Amino acid sequence: MPRTMAEKILAKAAGIEEIDAGKIVMANVDLAMTHDLTGPLSVAAFKKIGENEVWDPEKIVVIFDHQVPADSLEAAQNHLIMRKFVKEQGIKNFYDVGEGVCHQVLPEKGHVVPGEVVVGTDSHTCTHGALGAFATGIGSTDMAMVFATGKLWFKVPETLKFEINGKLATNVCSKDVILNIIGQVSVDGASYQACEFGGETVSDMSVSDRMVLCNMAIEMGGKTGLVEPDEKVIKYVESRSNKNYQVFTSDEDAESLTTLHVDVTDLEPQIACPHNVDNVKPVSDVEGTPLDQIFLGSCTNGRLDDMRVAAEILKGKEVSPRVRMLVIPASREVYRNALEEGLMNIFVDAGALVCNPCCGPCLGGHVGLLGPGEVSLSTSNRNFQGRQGSPEAEVYLSSAAVAAASAIKGKITDPR
Repeated sequence: MPRTMAEKILAKAAGIEEIDAGKIVMANVDLAMTHDLTGPLSVAAFKKIGENEVWDPEKIVVIFDHQVPADSLEAAQNHLIMRKFVKEQGIKNFYDVGEGVCHQVLPEKGHVVPGEVVVGTDSHTCTHGALGAFATGIGSTDMAMVFATGKLWFKVPETLKFEINGKLATNVCSKDVILNIIGQVSVDGASYQACEFGGETVSDMSVSDRMVLCNMAIEMGGKTGLVEPDEKVIKYVESRSNKNYQVFTSDEDAESLTTLHVDVTDLEPQIACPHNVDNVKPVSDVEGTPLDQIFLGSCTNGRLDDMRVAAEILKGKEVSPRVRMLVIPASREVYRNALEEGLMNIFVDAGALVCNPCCGPCLGGHVGLLGPGEVSLSTSNRNFQGRQGSPEAEVYLSSAAVAAASAIKGKITDPR
């Protein structure tokens, strides 16, 4: 019978020939990731159920990215808990402070390949569906069970496919595409569905840009984001990993597949306005909004492609004295490559503050917090009230191009 990509991957993981959407399956997990913020809860739950050894230390990845280096005694204690756990369990795939954001480091280091089931104690684990894996965020107690058994139950999701066509205009990016989609379907428009992205626009996108789409699937309620692997993905994966993999694609006549058609030919840059990700407006509607802070970074838009776009706009220009601009690469590799290309010189010369690879102000738990009444333009994925500091602050979301252009003017600006 015709099946979706998500159904095929979960069927393989469950050792079942065919499954239907809505069914509950117990699936083998191929990769489990946790980080410094949620990891200690998973470790505590793991110990509470009386387990002494994880099911497979080779399939667990621990990454410090949320509060690095430690910015409080509590954060330092969390780091100690995880370092001890890593040592006790013989977990070799451990990335301490300075390596970068988990959702960037996992694919860079070759931990994710097509056809896998990937779970992480972070909601944006769905990013890795850009490589053709079924990747999703889970709770810390669920992760304890994965640590113990290597298995987890899943309700097989239906699939909502976005067939995206049209050529994007200059300085209109994948971030604008996904914000526009979220604005159309709302924050719960794809609840517990596999959000699959296809069409000529997606085919033209880099792997980095596809990660942006899948990263924000959770912002419309999705269980995971998915893109069918093509030559770009295979080249990326094989250059970074020696793991075996299996490519799955969706059958067009699969019963649980619903397709929405999206034309981006005339799309202009999009802005998610306070305090919800689906409060999306074209940049022309909010252009001129005064800003206090610009944040270029996060697991959504802290990659090398984003750094290049922003640097091209900022080259020879200066950040407005009315704003502060934080540039935070998503990983050490991104940082190094940006250094080699001279992008960091452009940012520093323009007056931006370059920080170490980490989540930064995205979660409101580290550098770059907003004070009462301040307004931020951020390339991250969430703008909930109080998300980046004071509940009296406001956060707008945009692409790297809009962020760079707005940094020069000190107000929301159309980069075109």
